This record gives sequence, C-alpha cells and structure tokens, in this order.
Amino acid sequence: MRKQIKQFFEADSASGITLLLFLVISLLIANSPLASDFESLLAHKVGFESSSVHLKYSVLHWINDGLMAVFFLMVGIEIKQELAHGQLSSARKASLPFFAALGGMLLPAGIYLICNAGTETEHGWGIPMATDIAFAIGILSILGKRVPVALKVFLTALAIVDDLGAILVIAIFYTTDLAANYLLYALGIFLLLTFINRMGVKSVWFYLIPGVFIWYFIHHSGIHATIAGVLTAFAIPIKGKKGGPSPIQQVEHAVSTPVNFVIMPLFALANTNIRFESGMIEGLASPLGLGIIAGLFVGKPLGITLFSWIAVKLRISELPKNTRWTQILSIGLMGGIGFTMSIFIALLSFSDPHHQTEAKFAILVASALSGVIGYYILNRLGRKYQNSDQ
Repeated sequence: MRKQIKQFFEADSASGITLLLFLVISLLIANSPLASDFESLLAHKVGFESSSVHLKYSVLHWINDGLMAVFFLMVGIEIKQELAHGQLSSARKASLPFFAALGGMLLPAGIYLICNAGTETEHGWGIPMATDIAFAIGILSILGKRVPVALKVFLTALAIVDDLGAILVIAIFYTTDLAANYLLYALGIFLLLTFINRMGVKSVWFYLIPGVFIWYFIHHSGIHATIAGVLTAFAIPIKGKKGGPSPIQQVEHAVSTPVNFVIMPLFALANTNIRFESGMIEGLASPLGLGIIAGLFVGKPLGITLFSWIAVKLRISELPKNTRWTQILSIGLMGGIGFTMSIFIALLSFSDPHHQTEAKFAILVASALSGVIGYYILNRLGRKYQNSDQ
C-alpha cells in the first residue's frame, strides 16, 4: 500500500487528479445540507489585528491571498529557470507567451462587449479575460508525457502573463482604493532583494522573510497579493555556491509537494462551491451568460492561436520545440478555464446577487467545456504524434 501511495504522488498526473477530486467534492458540498456550515467555515476570521497591523481575515481570504502566494512563488521559480536556461531563454521563444496571452485577453473581452454592449452587465468585460493557472496546469499534468515539456512551459508562461494582466485590469478598472504608499514599500523591498542577490547572498531566508513583507504591503495596497510570490521568486539567486545546491532549486524542492497536494486542492475546495439554483440554465442564454461562455470557450483559444500565429509569421517569435499549431489551439482551450480569477472579477463587477450567480454558473460551464475538450484533443494529438515519432 505504501509503495502504491508513493507511486501515485510521484506520478505526473497525481496533482491534477487530486485537484479535480477536490473540485468535485466542493460542488457536492455546495449542493448538500453541509453548504451553510461550509460557507460559515470559509467566512470564519482567523489571525490578529492591532492599531498598526491588520492580519485578521476569513479562511477563504487566507487561502486565496495567502496560500496562493506560495503557489505563485513556485510558478515564478519555474518561469525564472526557463528564462535563464530553458525554453524561454531566447527573445523569440519568450515573446510567444506574451503575444498569446495578449490575444487571449483582448479577444474574449471584445466578444463579451459585443454581447453586452449597452446593457447593465457591460462592466463585466474583464471576466472572460482570466485564466485559472492552477486548474489549467493541473489538468495538463494528467496528460503526462503525451504533452511535450515545451508546451507545458508555454502554457505556464502564458497563464502567468495572463494572470498578471488580469491583476492589472483589476487594479486599474476594478479597484476603487489603491494605496500607492504600500506599493512603494513593496517595490523598495524587491529592489533591496535584487541588490543583495547581486552582492552574492545565497541564503534563501534572506529572500523568503522579506518576501512575507512584500506580500503584506502588496495585499494592503489593494492589488491582489499573489503577485508577491512572483516578485519574491524573481529575486532568489539561480546560481548557488560552488558544489552546493542552487537557492532557487532549494525553495522549489521545499514548496512543490505542499503546493501540489495541499494548497491547490484547498484552493479548489474553497472556490468552486457553486450552488446550483433554478433559472441558471436559462441564464446561459442571456447576454451575460453568452458573453462569458463565448469569451472563454471561443475567444480564448482563437485569441491565443491567432496572436501566436501572427507573432510567428512576423518572425518575432517561434513555436515551442516539438509542437504543432493544433496543440497551440488546444492549449488555447486550456486557457479558457477561468474559474477563480473570473469569479473574483465577476464579484467585483456586479453588486446584484442574481448577476453574480449567472456569471458564476456561466464561468463553470465555459471552464468545464474548455477543460474537457482541451484535454480530449491534447490526449488524441499526444497519442498520434507519439506513434508517428516511433
């Protein structure tokens, strides 16, 4: 039994399977007699506060803004390593995820606006712009070796740019109170970490402890706090002492298992507890529902593929190694998995509970369609190309 458990956790698909399991559990709880107790648990406040420090938030808040910052720390580490000596190490390769993410934000927002122009739901144009990196990468991990490593890196980089773009959209268009002084404090600490990196400091604690303060200041600035994880990752040295381990690899090794099997499942459990209600099916045909579904399920893959194709044809970028355009289109479908960030923007966009419910259900449907169909196509393509290469 222990051997089987060990083999499961070491498998490429283990984290994705665990994530999907907790997603299903969350939906079951939300539509059971336990729903109200579960909501109360998520709303329960934990922490402490004083006249100068406020750190008392709901359990849901700690998961989304606290634990997910650790997830973004790991993602930032992976991106930095790829930028240094991996698939994103050249300008042409690194530029492709940027253009792909740009198309994956602009086209969905445009489709939504076409569907909702002149209506009271017009302000929700930011909803289909977001990709849920945790779910997208989790589902991709189930495919294992049937997806080239370069394609996984491409999706990771694309999702990071996409998520940072969504955070900027929230900060500029959906944030009413932005505390610039806290942003300056966070920037000052980040610059300090960059300086000590240049000075050759290799101890990871000199980066992780100040990273907590970056999180605190960004959180209080009004911008989504998970960006702190990315900033901290980019400050950690990628080269270690001679004969010693790399600091960035030390951190990656320490956080990878907790992120894959604790943080991401908790994230899924807390954020997909959508209660099915009467009228939700009809709401999919409303301008709001159509705008979200068309934006995520159609706009995302088309925008990602179209902008990638333009960048490659203009010779600004190049395709990842061992990938085809059909796989890029399938990755675009994975980009249509909106979930948490889309739901978060929906809650910021509408004060009407009816519109919030409509938006949540449309996001769930669009994300499910994108994930299932994207997985199916990538799986078929992976088997086809594996056989053709043998």
